Amino acid sequence: MARYRSYLRGLSICVTVLLMASGLVMIGVGFSSIDGNTPVAKLFEQLSSSDGLLVLQVFGPITVILSVLGVCAASLDLKQLLLLFSALILVEFVALMVVASPLVQVQAQMDGAVDEVFLNVTPLYRTDRYIQGELNKLQASDSCCGLRSFEDWEDRLPVSCFCTPPASDQQVSSQSGNSSSDGSCVMVDSERRPPTSLWVHSEPCGPILKSYLSFPIKLRIGIISAVATITMAAIVLCLTLGLEEYWKKPQVETTVDDFNRVKYQPKPSLT
Repeated sequence: MARYRSYLRGLSICVTVLLMASGLVMIGVGFSSIDGNTPVAKLFEQLSSSDGLLVLQVFGPITVILSVLGVCAASLDLKQLLLLFSALILVEFVALMVVASPLVQVQAQMDGAVDEVFLNVTPLYRTDRYIQGELNKLQASDSCCGLRSFEDWEDRLPVSCFCTPPASDQQVSSQSGNSSSDGSCVMVDSERRPPTSLWVHSEPCGPILKSYLSFPIKLRIGIISAVATITMAAIVLCLTLGLEEYWKKPQVETTVDDFNRVKYQPKPSLT
């Protein structure tokens, strides 16, 4: 029993330390500027860029403070403090779930909001110079063209959209809709660019931008989910230690009286 209790106590300390580390991660992510690194960030000014940040900024320090309390309680084996820590961390867990639940809805609505932004900025050659410059960088680095397709540029395709197909594909006759053998390039309608046809990247940049934009929210949801799991483990372990006197079976000793009757009674406590 002593070995089991020692193991449970050590596990409680490890889990509360892990919870403290999770709180520090929440603080770090909460005060970092991940959203500012989103390509063509100016496109998404109308979308909320602070979803989940306030949750991490508020609950991160609270988690660290409560974790310090939990580590002290488990290390010193103070049952009243363990019960207090369990109650406080349970309240934080419920509040975290209530406040963070809208993040899932934001993630679900993100694609529709981004598609609406894409629609509002096309044709791309008419949009802001800064957005054009950032989009050109993305097209050159990720081999894509336009937001939904190369047609977003209409007949003013930038150089960053041009693609070099395999040598064997360059011998194909100029026909509208031809694509390279590997599918990475597509031939622009020759009527748009007479007398020669141009090859452009077949993949749109929209899905790439969506992944960049949704990453911060997915990261925050992942961190909150991990913290919630560790919190539940800490609550169970600390409650088990705090309520030990209620679930631990007392040691029993047997005695035989003068009439050869066996009596069972708890051993006297050393304390």
